[in-house]
Amino acid sequence: MFNVDYENNKNLKIALFGYGKMGEMIEQVALSRDHEIVAKIDVGSDRPDFANIDVAIDFSMPSAAFANIGLCLEKGVPIISGTTGWLEHYDKAVELCEQKEGAFIYASNFSLGVNVFFELNEYLAKMMNNLKDYTIFLEEIHHTQKLDAPSGTAITLAEGVITNSDYKNWELEGKGEGKIPITSKRIGTTPGTHTVDYESEIDSIEIKHTAHNRQGFALGAVIAAEWILGKTGVFTMKDVLNLG
Repeated sequence: MFNVDYENNKNLKIALFGYGKMGEMIEQVALSRDHEIVAKIDVGSDRPDFANIDVAIDFSMPSAAFANIGLCLEKGVPIISGTTGWLEHYDKAVELCEQKEGAFIYASNFSLGVNVFFELNEYLAKMMNNLKDYTIFLEEIHHTQKLDAPSGTAITLAEGVITNSDYKNWELEGKGEGKIPITSKRIGTTPGTHTVDYESEIDSIEIKHTAHNRQGFALGAVIAAEWILGKTGVFTMKDVLNLG
């Protein structure tokens, strides 16, 4: 299914915006694939030398993400963003990317398995749409340090159902008419578990993705950085992995 070259012959010079646990994991994955981390930008850091950067990967705070994306696009540096909680500015980022003829990928989740899960979720939603005896529920579980709720991945799953069904919207911890209820839980150090559950009086249908660690997210982000080099436009992980 993955028609993508996972090995990139060019040794990339990568800037990391946000150097928390995800930033550290991305650094490890990037180095293992013979890339170089030339800048680590966090709160209070000086601006990097953009002339020395091939591509930037942003896993910063939601309050900083749009500014980081905008700065990279202004400087002509392709930007990969995995920060969630800033999407009220997404259309502006797309507009700026088009104006600057830049390159930009946002994903709520860069895990290769999760992106297969997104496709499976949409396919299942199409099949379930005419089975009105079933009610859908979404649940996401993450570590206690995650700031936004529901997760960006849960929102992407809900949007995938909405696009392929009669549901009109999603609702956190609710059961509104025509809305998909999402339950968010914050437990320990859980990297991320997402469940889509269709319930009826006679049975249940459930699909689930469980991340065992952060390495899958980091690998997907680095693969996206390898893929976007030399391209122009706004892309998604569907483009990177040739899905759908």
